[in-house]
Amino acid sequence: MLLAAGVADLAVSGLNTVLGGVRGLLGRGDVAELAGEGQQEIKARGRLALDRIVAGPPAHLEVLAQHVKARRGSLDD
Repeated sequence: MLLAAGVADLAVSGLNTVLGGVRGLLGRGDVAELAGEGQQEIKARGRLALDRIVAGPPAHLEVLAQHVKARRGSLDD
């Protein structure tokens, strides 16, 4: 029960912080510009997240070929 009360208190504190931030934003004159910048940042973060997921690990044979190439280069020295 204490844990649930602590979580509820944390949620209310977070909500108060968010509402205070929204009140501060409403008083700004450049809200549209700020929203546009936020949208661009969210899109950029989304692209980065998708790139991490889609790229996956490097191909096994490619990694082996790079190791062989590196070893051959160090033997020539």
